[in-house]
Amino acid sequence: MSGTEPSVVTPALLRGWPLPGDADSKDARGAVLVVGGARQTPGAAMLAGLACLRVGAGRLTLAVGGSVAVAVGVAVPESAAIGMPETAHGRIGASGVDALDDELGRATVVLVGPGLDGADETAELLGELLPRVGEDTAVVLDAFALGVLIDVDPDVVAAFDGRLVLTPNAGEGARLLGLDPDSPELDDLADVAARIARRYGAVVSCRGALAAPDGRAWESSTGSGGLATSGSGDVLAGAVAGVLARGADPAQAVCWGTHLHGAAGDRLAARVGQRSFLARELLEELPAVLTELEA
Repeated sequence: MSGTEPSVVTPALLRGWPLPGDADSKDARGAVLVVGGARQTPGAAMLAGLACLRVGAGRLTLAVGGSVAVAVGVAVPESAAIGMPETAHGRIGASGVDALDDELGRATVVLVGPGLDGADETAELLGELLPRVGEDTAVVLDAFALGVLIDVDPDVVAAFDGRLVLTPNAGEGARLLGLDPDSPELDDLADVAARIARRYGAVVSCRGALAAPDGRAWESSTGSGGLATSGSGDVLAGAVAGVLARGADPAQAVCWGTHLHGAAGDRLAARVGQRSFLARELLEELPAVLTELEA
C-alpha cells in the first residue's frame, strides 16, 4: 500500500496553485517537441501536439515518420513537421535523430511516445535521443516509450531526475515495475504510481493516481470510463507537456494536466454520452476548462 494519503485534485486546489502567467511571445510560452507518429499512427502525435497548444504552449514541432510528415504538417498548420527515417514497416528508430538537434536545443519540453510502434525501434530511439536532450529541458514519456523504459540505461534515466514525467496506463505501469499484467498489485493504483515515481525519479500520472518521487501523492477528482477510448492517453500526455512548457514544475503540470483531461471528458460524457465521445473532442473542451480554473 502507498504510505501517503493522497490529496484530492480539486478546482480549489488548482486555483491555489496557479500556473505561470501569460507570456508575451510564443517562445516565452514554451516550445514542445513531440516525437512519435509512425506511419500507421500519425494521429496520436497530432492529438498530443494539439493538446499542448490548447493548454497554452507557444510553439509546437512534430517529429513523425517521413512518409506522413507532409500530411501532418498540412493537417496541423500550427506546427512544424519533421520527417524521420522509417524502417520497412514504417517504424521510427534511432536513425536520423541527429536531425532533431536544433529542435532539441530549442525545446522546453520533449514528449516521446504518442504513435510510436515497435519495441526494439523505440528502445533504440530513446537510447539515442535522451542523451541529446538539454540539461534544462523536461521530458514526458508516454505509450511505447514507457513500455521500453525499463530497458534503457538507468544512468541515462537518472540524468532526468526532477524533470521527468511518465503517463502510464495500468498495463504500462506493470511493465515499468516488472509485474505480471494480471498481478493483484496493480489493483492499488496509488501504490503503483508511487512505486514508479520512486523507481524512475519521475512524476507519474496513472489512471488518476498521481505521485512524485519525494512521496507527495494526489488523486484526480475528474474523469470516468469514457476516457478509455483510442487517443485519450495522447491528449493527456499533450496536456501535461503543454502545461510544463508554460513553466509549471512537473508535479504541478501533472496535477493540472490530469485534471484538465478528466474534466474535459466529464463535460463530453454529460453532453455526448459516457461511451460515445472521441479523443479529438477532448481538445475542444480543454480551453473552456482551463479558462474557468484561471478566472
